[in-house]
Amino acid sequence: MYRDNTKEIKIGNKVIGGGNPIMIQSMTNTKTEDVEATVAQILELEAAGCDIIRCAVPTMEAAEAFKEIKKRIHIPLVADIHFDYKLAIAAMENGADKIRINPGNIGSIDRVKAVVDVAKEKNIPIRVGVNSGSLEKHILEKYGKVTAEGIVESALDKVKIIEDLGYDNLVISIKSSDVLMCVKAHELIAEKTKYPLHVGITESGTITSGNIKSAVGLGLILHQGIGDTIRVSLTGNPVEEIKSAKLILKTLGLRQGGISVVSCPTCGRTQIDLIDLANRVENMVTKYDHLNIKVAVMGCVVNGPGEAREADIGIAGGKGEGLLIKAGEIVKKVPEDQLLNVLEEELKNWGKSIGE
Repeated sequence: MYRDNTKEIKIGNKVIGGGNPIMIQSMTNTKTEDVEATVAQILELEAAGCDIIRCAVPTMEAAEAFKEIKKRIHIPLVADIHFDYKLAIAAMENGADKIRINPGNIGSIDRVKAVVDVAKEKNIPIRVGVNSGSLEKHILEKYGKVTAEGIVESALDKVKIIEDLGYDNLVISIKSSDVLMCVKAHELIAEKTKYPLHVGITESGTITSGNIKSAVGLGLILHQGIGDTIRVSLTGNPVEEIKSAKLILKTLGLRQGGISVVSCPTCGRTQIDLIDLANRVENMVTKYDHLNIKVAVMGCVVNGPGEAREADIGIAGGKGEGLLIKAGEIVKKVPEDQLLNVLEEELKNWGKSIGE
């Protein structure tokens, strides 16, 4: 697999590349200058399973806020820079563990060199990011339009600029909102570079459309052994990005642990609010990532036990009541409004209940 042979890059207390576990990233949507709000959101993302967090740095105040933010979080902090090289330098001086730049947007080679010099001095990795919407005029003219080949050429041109300045502590990201173009671009670049790849479908959309595009795009890329760190980009609460990224990795067999929730699609026999119950179970189980088990949520006490047989534990609802099921066997009957609490109590004591 490509990811087994990419260069190892250290980002704060995490390492990507070289066959290390695929790291999940997200980006805050608070004003970075608002330290309290930004720290609160990062801590929430940490709890959800975020491995690396990125913050926008549009102002010098935001760059300076990194110093305080860094003290109060526990995962690597990445600075997202557009245009102003001074902000990149300030973010690194205030504790950024990595910076994300597009050298083409920074300006003259002297400005790029000033950024690279500080990164080199502090051994801070640079993520070279290129989006399909920001390709240079000469590349668009060469290929006639935005293409996967053009995206790759643009990215490798930017990488060479930094390599020529004597630095190779790099991560590459090439993104497009066109899923199949993005997939093709990753297939092409994986053959041409050993730098770790940050993979994502940019501007993928709202939670529904963004999840579908990301699952298809990331699934196709990751399944080929390409990609060392990922971000699911969604328009909404970034915690949803972490949930989706974890599920994509687990579905592909690239991440172990955590509870898998299965639920029936509902039918005319359903006599409880199964949609609400399944959503509440899915949110609740995120606290039990240390358990590698399957939980079933069924809407029918007639077929529920049989349908839940493949799960380690499950609940099935009926009219005003429900069943707790373990390994396909009914354990007890409880009032409907106690189903969630009974399930959580079982999860809290899971190790004890199976004799660990």
